[in-house]
Amino acid sequence: MKILPSWLREFVDVPVDDRKLAEDLTLAGISIESIEGEGERTVFDVDFTPNRADAMNHYGVARDCAAVYDQELRPLRSVIPSEDAAVSAPVFGAHAASESRNLQFSIEIEDPLGCARYTAQVIRNVKIAPSPEKIVQRLALLDARAISNVADASNYTLHEIGHPTHCFDLDTLVGGKIIVRRARQGEKLKTLDGVDRELHPDDLVIADAVKPVALAGVMGGFDTMITERTRQVLIESAWFDPASIRKTARRHSMHTDASHRFERGADIGITPTACARVAELILQSAGGQLEGGEIDAYPRQLAHPTLTLRHSEVRRILGADIPDSDVARILRRLGFGLTAGASAARTKVIDAYTVTVPSWRLDVEREIDLIEEIARIYGYDRFENTLPGFVGGVVELPDERKQRKLRDSLLGLGYNEAISLSFISREDAAAFSNSSIVEIANPISETAAVMRTSMAPNMLAMIAYNLNRGNAGVRLFEMGNVYEKAGERTEEHRRLCIGATGAAIAGDVHQPGRAYSFYDLKGDVETLLSEFAQGTLYFDTHSADYFHPGRSARAVMDGKTVARFGQLHPRIAAERKLKQEVFLAEVDLERLYEHSLRKPRYQAISRYPEVDRDFSFLFDDSVTSDRIRGAVNALRIAELTRLDPVEIFHGGSVPKGKYSVLLRVAFQSAERTLRDDEVALWSQQIVKALQVLGGQQRA
Repeated sequence: MKILPSWLREFVDVPVDDRKLAEDLTLAGISIESIEGEGERTVFDVDFTPNRADAMNHYGVARDCAAVYDQELRPLRSVIPSEDAAVSAPVFGAHAASESRNLQFSIEIEDPLGCARYTAQVIRNVKIAPSPEKIVQRLALLDARAISNVADASNYTLHEIGHPTHCFDLDTLVGGKIIVRRARQGEKLKTLDGVDRELHPDDLVIADAVKPVALAGVMGGFDTMITERTRQVLIESAWFDPASIRKTARRHSMHTDASHRFERGADIGITPTACARVAELILQSAGGQLEGGEIDAYPRQLAHPTLTLRHSEVRRILGADIPDSDVARILRRLGFGLTAGASAARTKVIDAYTVTVPSWRLDVEREIDLIEEIARIYGYDRFENTLPGFVGGVVELPDERKQRKLRDSLLGLGYNEAISLSFISREDAAAFSNSSIVEIANPISETAAVMRTSMAPNMLAMIAYNLNRGNAGVRLFEMGNVYEKAGERTEEHRRLCIGATGAAIAGDVHQPGRAYSFYDLKGDVETLLSEFAQGTLYFDTHSADYFHPGRSARAVMDGKTVARFGQLHPRIAAERKLKQEVFLAEVDLERLYEHSLRKPRYQAISRYPEVDRDFSFLFDDSVTSDRIRGAVNALRIAELTRLDPVEIFHGGSVPKGKYSVLLRVAFQSAERTLRDDEVALWSQQIVKALQVLGGQQRA
């Protein structure tokens, strides 16, 4: 949001220049992200925290300036004519509601839970024209487009005091009344953006005697908007329930300046002030006359908390003795009402205050909130630097060593750790897992509507993010939880996801480059699994549906599936507009952590020579390398040290449906030199074992 320091100075005397002002406001919790322009055209780009809806305007920031610099904040009053039963607006933040003396127009609030207050004012005989130059310039600096003097009066007031208002063309309203109610089944409303919207029965609407004319707290209606033909104006200034506005805005996929503020909690005490301010600006720029008095329907008063602030608690939390005079000054400058505790009259020492929270500070609910206000205005830089107290020791989680080993191995293999959200879309949950999904009660968007059932969708999103920004070589890993519904319970399971694309080896003048392949990923997975003690480990083709059917595998350790990995299915890659081959692996950490870390053991190199033998065989395509290795290992030849496939060949003289493989076997003893007859016997045993698998030995 943008704030003009020149506008702030109209409300409070700031004793420093704009640069120093930006620094001081940032230290006080109103973060100034950047400064643009010079002099009267200086603009602050401000990042407000969601709880500070009261500060999302110039008067709210000026209030903080008054507290930081201990200056008087000028009360915001609107000067409007008193003839024709017009009334003067109250001081900013006042709670008193004036009685309606407008007998020609009425306000009916059918839903006081959704609308606790509705203030209105009628102005006759206005003349629509461009706004004064000052208003046009200020709106332009705030990136707001000037429309007309009446519409701009509402927008200007929003930026000035932060309360959304709206102006209706009174001649388009039927029945001489405004009704605040829930929408009826089948009702429609064309909003100011020109979209015809089907209203939901839970939508709070502003209606005349016949039809809805605005979506309360979100956007006005197209048919009642201010145009160049407008002559009579009805000004609306109301308070709407934050939860109701948020649900309506999300239901219709709308986010407006008005809904942004109402969702965070508006000030119910400012509605008369905002209404009067808009009326004042319209009378100054569009002429006209007030008809009757301010109409203020106030069916439900909101209770504002009264809190106890203890001096001992301020000292305990902040670790410093802040003088009572500073505590009282800061809170009063921020608009809080203070009364000294009952014991102060007897002891002359203030040990506690009774604090009345103003209507615009809906985020202050507890004593600790008051202490935070004191600390930020007093200045965090004024507190001494001290180390926090610590009693006890660091407790290492049961699987921390295993997780650290995996992380170090992946970093050593060239992967970077990434962190993503725990939410995915329903479509991704169905595409990447068969688990029952866990719905989110209040999702931030449709693309993040359920808890993730797989780590793959977010990994693909992160890879796509890199590729779309010119980073063609990506290697990432993420450790986290996946979630599934188990009856009435939600279960969490730990997973590791690896993603890679691009070059495995960068080419240069000495060596050609090579793209990352399935075998690179398989090698990395084998490296990770080799860190854990294991009895058996084999790979087969039972992978998930989202992998390429011919370039994927499953890793089974001691009879349990611990990983699935491979190239992303081309169909899914096309759907996600991934133009490079992408490789993924998902590791079940809970099953992997059932195994202890492998303890490295020293084995002396044999002093005796190694004997190699090569075997060339034809096998059916259905015979996998794991079956070959298993058949040979089943012979339990103690001197067998290696079994490697050296060459694999398809086509040519090899019949269709078969492949030729050259196997190299190594024998070695740590105690003696092997004899030729021993090696020949073992070779015969290996040949017979491979023939049992259907292998045909080649000459």
